[in-house]
Amino acid sequence: MIAPIKPSGAKTRGLLAYLYGPGTHDEHLDPHLVAAFATLGMPDPGRDENATLTALAHHLDEPVTLRNSEFGKPVTDHVWHCPVRAAPEDRYLSDAEWGQIAQRIVQAAGIAPDSDDLGCRWIAVRHAEDHIHIVATTVREDGRRPKLHDSGLRVGAECRKIEEDYGLRRLNKGDRTAARRPTQGEMHKAARLGWEQTSRAWLQDRLRAAIPHTTTAEDLLAYLQADGVEVKPRRGPSGDLLGYAVGRPGDLNKNGEQIFHPGGKIAPDLSLPQLKARLETSTPEEHPTARRDRPSTPWQRATDALDGVTAALTDTNASGRTAQAQIAALGELIEATSQAAPAELRAELRTASEAFARAQRSQVRAEHAAAAGLRTAARDLLNTAGGKDSTTAVLLAALVWATILASRWHQARGHAQQAAAAHLTLQHLQAAYDQAAAPQLAELSRRQPQQDSTKTLANDVRAAIPDHATRILTDPTWPALATVLADAEAGGHKPHQLLKEAAAQRELTTARQPARVLIARIQHTARNPAPNPRAAAARLRSTIAGAQTPTHRPRDPQAAPPTPRSHRHRR
Repeated sequence: MIAPIKPSGAKTRGLLAYLYGPGTHDEHLDPHLVAAFATLGMPDPGRDENATLTALAHHLDEPVTLRNSEFGKPVTDHVWHCPVRAAPEDRYLSDAEWGQIAQRIVQAAGIAPDSDDLGCRWIAVRHAEDHIHIVATTVREDGRRPKLHDSGLRVGAECRKIEEDYGLRRLNKGDRTAARRPTQGEMHKAARLGWEQTSRAWLQDRLRAAIPHTTTAEDLLAYLQADGVEVKPRRGPSGDLLGYAVGRPGDLNKNGEQIFHPGGKIAPDLSLPQLKARLETSTPEEHPTARRDRPSTPWQRATDALDGVTAALTDTNASGRTAQAQIAALGELIEATSQAAPAELRAELRTASEAFARAQRSQVRAEHAAAAGLRTAARDLLNTAGGKDSTTAVLLAALVWATILASRWHQARGHAQQAAAAHLTLQHLQAAYDQAAAPQLAELSRRQPQQDSTKTLANDVRAAIPDHATRILTDPTWPALATVLADAEAGGHKPHQLLKEAAAQRELTTARQPARVLIARIQHTARNPAPNPRAAAARLRSTIAGAQTPTHRPRDPQAAPPTPRSHRHRR
């Protein structure tokens, strides 16, 4: 059940005319009162042919009119409107039940507190099976204004109780971080113009798609302009960017002027301060030795960067701000993947990115600098073509696991809406992974090792992961995993060690197909040949020899005699 509060100006009769009228898009059938502040003497134009909308509006406006006659400054924002809608799958609610629900809503909002005879005047009109409209005038009988601060939160909490009491669909509790719902006017305008999305939804998609491409707020605005979005920056006398608004081409007001929406009104995390905090963070300097073993493709680097998400979301001592930053950057990587992936995967990944937008933000303030590396990986991914062979599937498998962790992190902190969004994202990521991995798994299964080799590898599984060995060996993708382990062994890796490391990086209890989970992780870990210990020792000796100076020093009598040069070469 949803009950958005909509301040509606000063025209009480105008709103009543809409509620009792035939409607414009939604058919209004049998409009009538189901509840009101007074049970006797209330005119109902829907059931009483002698009652008029003017009389009903006058009845509601009486405290407003009296206050305006006694005080110099008139009240002009007194109309309070709250549509209350049940979910499509909910059972039919009678007029009496809707009346009880309306009474609970106005009490929770502060319009008519319980046991307060001097509350505001209100009515509840029903003109469809699945919803009612509550109309109130926000001047009390004693002339004071009601206390409506945080009324939206109180009404939302009461709706959750109503759902439980009446056996209705249970929605998740809000936390003021959701994007604004589209208004009826926005939806009607989009339908009239033949748009699949409202302007704000369209603009949100364009903004989120642009973020991984840019490193500053100025870059973001320039990118949006190049993408065809109308941009209206707000600058100070010095030229510094103080704010911005964006508009959809063709979205005009009645005077033919472009309509602009501030970023913060599109979604809370798209305000200018929030964007600057995310984009304008310094990337930590990479240690020179880390570059030497760096993965060769952006897809592999992105997979490696996701290790930071795993660490932040599984370490009980990690800061919540660090974890929230990693989740926000994870959303950018999902978006970048949806743009860079092969064409056949983009629709599913695009839906995943849209779903994850709600999981990217919560009441926990993010320390965005902690996720600079993941954000850089997302930008690098956009500068390359789609991954080949296993690299796309491996990255998608890593994104699936990171999203599972994000859902668990939100759930543990009571972020119900974010956890639900992450769970929805997970379904789309898994579908994309299934599609990407299918051809590769079929080829791996076709190349399954000989029976003796497969038995040996099965013993490695039993020894390395005894608790999950049965599930792994009966998994339909076990032949493909056996091929991956055999290929890794041919590259100098030890299957037993690879299995232990892969199992340690992701728990397998909740995995749908544990063998397939191991395939993706082992392919990433074993992508390079195993290091040669003898070659590494030779490099170490060369480094030590190069560091020695030609200066002759007395030799320590306790030291071993130096190895002849010819012997070193012989090794």
